[in-house]
Amino acid sequence: MKPETPGGTAALAKGLTLLDMVADAPEPLRFAELLRASGLPKPTFARILRTLIAYGLVRQDEARGTYVLGQRFLEMSHKVWESFDLVSAATPELERLAAELGETVALCRLDGTMTQYLAERSPNGLSVRVEVGRRVPLHCTAPGKALLAFQDPAVGRALLDRLTLDLQTPKTITTLDALQADLTLTRARGYSISYEEHLPGVNSVAAPVMGRDNTPMGVLVALGPSSRLDSSNIHPAGRELIAAARRITGAAGAVAISSRPRPRSATGRPSAELSCILPWGAQLGESPVWHEGENALYWVDILHPAVHRFDPVTGRNETCETGKLVSAVIPVTEGRLLVASQDGVEWLDFASGRLTPFVSPEAGIADNRLNDAKCGPDGAIWVGSMRIDASKPTGALYRINANGASERKEGGIIVSNGLGWSPDGRTFYFVDTVPGLIHAYDCDPATGALSQRREFARIPVSDGRPDGLAVDAEGGVWCAIWDGWCVRRYLPNGKLDQVIDMPVPRPSSIAFGGPDLSTLFITSARTRLPASTLADAPLSGGLFSCRPGIAGAHISLFEG
Repeated sequence: MKPETPGGTAALAKGLTLLDMVADAPEPLRFAELLRASGLPKPTFARILRTLIAYGLVRQDEARGTYVLGQRFLEMSHKVWESFDLVSAATPELERLAAELGETVALCRLDGTMTQYLAERSPNGLSVRVEVGRRVPLHCTAPGKALLAFQDPAVGRALLDRLTLDLQTPKTITTLDALQADLTLTRARGYSISYEEHLPGVNSVAAPVMGRDNTPMGVLVALGPSSRLDSSNIHPAGRELIAAARRITGAAGAVAISSRPRPRSATGRPSAELSCILPWGAQLGESPVWHEGENALYWVDILHPAVHRFDPVTGRNETCETGKLVSAVIPVTEGRLLVASQDGVEWLDFASGRLTPFVSPEAGIADNRLNDAKCGPDGAIWVGSMRIDASKPTGALYRINANGASERKEGGIIVSNGLGWSPDGRTFYFVDTVPGLIHAYDCDPATGALSQRREFARIPVSDGRPDGLAVDAEGGVWCAIWDGWCVRRYLPNGKLDQVIDMPVPRPSSIAFGGPDLSTLFITSARTRLPASTLADAPLSGGLFSCRPGIAGAHISLFEG
């Protein structure tokens, strides 16, 4: 017997609106929260909710008292996928993208060891033309590299084994190591790029259209003259392709995932206290660290792989391009440097860019990469890891001593991030970004032994995500809030103490520096930001500084 249902199209509209609320909520909502958001009278709301539950469209998590989409959606999605026409679903997005980007946009698929154009749309005027049905190589085209990067690892390796890396232009990647480094970078940022690697004078950027098995069923690609689709606008185009690819799969039953920052709002100290000391435009500026011996700040751009050295006195910024993803810098005694890279912890010669392996704590985990790293008061390197595409909790935390021996301290982490120690070294702080948590542990400052993990602070997703972290001499914990337009300071008891507003949505990490450690340096990112946000925050990707009135805690050097 079917349940009693409210009648009329008005009731249907209310039910569909309620389904949208359940689907779009960043976190599962409770009854009272849904009722308040719906604006419906309680009896009407309760009757509609019971009907949705009875039909399997909504499910109650009884343990948490929250509501999520029901199993029936999964059953219906299978029927949608079985009859899914990728070209038809993609056509509206191709037309919209061609008009908005002003460049040729195409849909491609994997065809053996090549990629094939299935459909294309070109704007009026001068543009790159592609022939539907044409097959092009995988290793030197943006759609080909996207198809390689987002495959199941075993399938990707099998494809690489079958490829011949033929030279197409002077910029073609022709070595397997260089191609694998490029594919790792592609997975980290979510889209691939080809700078004149296939055709002279033509750049392209591509994002995968993922199927229900989490492998690419196709790829969206934008192609344009290198003079027009250059490094300044190819990344915003990549972000638009990611969003379009998600809408295509949303048309096939999936729920789109938003990567937009929260709206800008002033919540703390005025941004006039800040200055942008280096308007660099980094894709993902990260991991600043003060080098006392050089009176310089080191920082990295993860998605435009390079280590930077900034002199705050002269304003000079030196760049060492690494050729592969590098996520953190660790100063070492005697003027040496270690970096966390996609291949482990490596020695870096800044003058030449040469990398020499030191230790790889996750050598057998191909889908992971190292992320933030610091030297602790125990003299060891502490480094976290994460899955390259941040899709699963495969990350961990490691402690590495001077002889390269590593010890796994934590596991089950989605995106390992900021770490730091109290001034006495007896409390360790560690960020897991996706759940919005800053953990605190009791720590032995001599041995690095951890115990008594506890929640130090939780940042609601509506406020942004915790990222890089630093501790001051008074024990205050400073944290950059990604997508939150701010930096926060917490007291040692976990209470929010102050907020510094930022002119950019994605502050990424922080470090105390300067001769007396009284300057707070803040990196930022512009990756995947929509054009409207970049117009409002043109300094995104810049390096900032301020003097908060509190000095930083002592910085330890690794004695490797």
